[in-house]
Amino acid sequence: MSPREKKLLIFFALGGFLVLNLLGFKFFATKQLAIRSQHAQAVTQLQTAQMISTSREEVEPQMAWLAKVEPQPTDYQPVQTALQALAEKEVAAVGLTLKSQKLLPTEQKPGLHFHRVKVQLTVLGSEESLYRWFDHLNSPDNLRCVTYIRLSPNKEDDTKIDCTATVEQWFVPISPAS
Repeated sequence: MSPREKKLLIFFALGGFLVLNLLGFKFFATKQLAIRSQHAQAVTQLQTAQMISTSREEVEPQMAWLAKVEPQPTDYQPVQTALQALAEKEVAAVGLTLKSQKLLPTEQKPGLHFHRVKVQLTVLGSEESLYRWFDHLNSPDNLRCVTYIRLSPNKEDDTKIDCTATVEQWFVPISPAS
């Protein structure tokens, strides 16, 4: 082989070596980027798992309570009727006067586990009677509470209060698959 051919062969060998190194560098750089991305995702998942683990002690009693008091799945009409009857019964039991009542639209949002029925009542009575009425209606174990209260003095009798209140009852709807 002549010296010129040897130089040309060395030149092509060095050129090939450089091309292979550049291709290898790009390949390993993309692999390193992918590994860094996977590492960042794994760190995020680990942090989320640790946060859930630390909050477990706080949430566990709440989950146990909810499992204990969760009602059986039912349609909204019986729940709404029972809520209206209970509210009317409690009005009479504490000595209030029922002025009006109205069934409000049921909140039935898809994807939510609990739905809510609402009844709006307008009553007249003393402050003490109103407080007793609210106390009887608010029942976390029955998933029921008064969510809106508007008080105003009665125009005819200063010792009485006009009250408009919205009572809500949470319930589990019957699933469409049933």
